Amino acid sequence: FAVHALAIIVSVMVFVWSINYRGGFAWESTNKALLFNIHPVLTLIGLVILGGEAIISYKSLPLEQRVKKLIHLVLHAIAIILGICGIVAAFRHHNKIHVPHLYTIHSWIGIGVIVLYGLQWLFSFIVYFYPRGSSSLRSNILPWHVLLGIFVYALAVGTSVLGFLEKLTFLEKSGLDKLGSEAFLVNFMAIFTVLFGTVVLHIVSSKSPPSSNEDSYSYSPI
Repeated sequence: FAVHALAIIVSVMVFVWSINYRGGFAWESTNKALLFNIHPVLTLIGLVILGGEAIISYKSLPLEQRVKKLIHLVLHAIAIILGICGIVAAFRHHNKIHVPHLYTIHSWIGIGVIVLYGLQWLFSFIVYFYPRGSSSLRSNILPWHVLLGIFVYALAVGTSVLGFLEKLTFLEKSGLDKLGSEAFLVNFMAIFTVLFGTVVLHIVSSKSPPSSNEDSYSYSPI
């Protein structure tokens, strides 16, 4: 329950930040900042929150294995779509204000995350869902599937924190009070994001509950 509570807290915080402090968000507006505000909302909720919920769905939902697999697949797909839309919003914002693309470590790692995330999902769809590989192939690939999933998710959490730091630094250089309420909100949002990611990875590393469709405490794929 803690992980779901943290997911709600982080989601509320990013909306409060974007709406109450940054003026909201819009795909088309004369206020170009509203376009950028889409970026942190969609990437955080998509790649970190929904991505984390997708990862733990195998262990947090008391459902049949095939149902959990479908939920796992769909949540990751939604996460990728939201992540792509969030990245497109950032690119469009840079185009409108004539700022170069991909000049920070946040953007470099962010592109790597969405590319690896997409490739992982596509490969896993083929091997585990349709047309589905043989039982031996699925078993042999599973540890690597899990390892890459953990790696990409950890990168996504780290990239989000880098993004908060980068944005807050830009705002403070523009005159934002370093000890003001917005600065505290962004910093706490980063802390809760790390806490959420930590709990997700803890759940992944724990034993799965016994299932009638699998051997007890089997290794669950991410």
